Amino acid sequence: MEYNVAVCVKPVPDPKHYDKVTIDPVRKTITREGIPTLLNPVDKNALEAALLLREKHSGSVTAVSMAPPNAAEILREALAIGADEAYLLSDRAFGGADTLATSYTLFHGLKKIEALRGGKPFDLVLCGCESADGATAQVSSQLGEWLGWPHLWNVFSLEETGEKAFSIKTKLENGHMEWNAKLPLVLGVARELNKPRFTSVMGIMKAKNKPLTVWGREDLPDAQDTYLGLKGSPTQPGEIFTPDMKRSGEVLRGTPEEIAARVVSVLRANGVAIGG
Repeated sequence: MEYNVAVCVKPVPDPKHYDKVTIDPVRKTITREGIPTLLNPVDKNALEAALLLREKHSGSVTAVSMAPPNAAEILREALAIGADEAYLLSDRAFGGADTLATSYTLFHGLKKIEALRGGKPFDLVLCGCESADGATAQVSSQLGEWLGWPHLWNVFSLEETGEKAFSIKTKLENGHMEWNAKLPLVLGVARELNKPRFTSVMGIMKAKNKPLTVWGREDLPDAQDTYLGLKGSPTQPGEIFTPDMKRSGEVLRGTPEEIAARVVSVLRANGVAIGG
């Protein structure tokens, strides 16, 4: 028995550079040029879960991302951590996608990878339960719907109970739920699931010889333009503006009693009820 697992990963802005993040006023999308990116932290937990299954049962781990071209470095990191191969879906036609368009593009990427393998399907698709930038927490469930597979979100416990069968626990606000499930599955995993391994020097060296494939729009001929990118996203941003944070100020002079009386007078004039 072997496990062939796909792990969907995402580059996110480095928190140290959040002050440089801007929004394009025309496209109303985040401008990422010039901002260093990191592998989304909880995606490392998803990758760790996949690696543990491969180490126990054999099989393969494939990292997949839909992102700008510079995300190749993030996929190289996934390869260095232990993934066997990586695919980057990158094209301007994919830009500005909401979660539905993103999951649709990932779906077609996964199906093409399966086709290249002679139609052999993945057993399991893992994602981080949310991204550090958007935190919409929707992609894993939407991807499950596109694939037509059962899917669970916020998974913090994953234990094998039989041949490709699992006992799964998912977090709730005030507790958790327990599930019994069989593959194929799509799971959005939480940080509590495991402790991701560190990237080793040997892993970095091996990553240089592992395949990293980049596909653009023309490489996904079965995908429909009506579901791709900004135009294919049913979630559209409204007006974007910077609020005026300027405030008027007044320097109060006089004795403490006079200043206190002035403050009370101003508060009352603005509708603040003060006794006395």
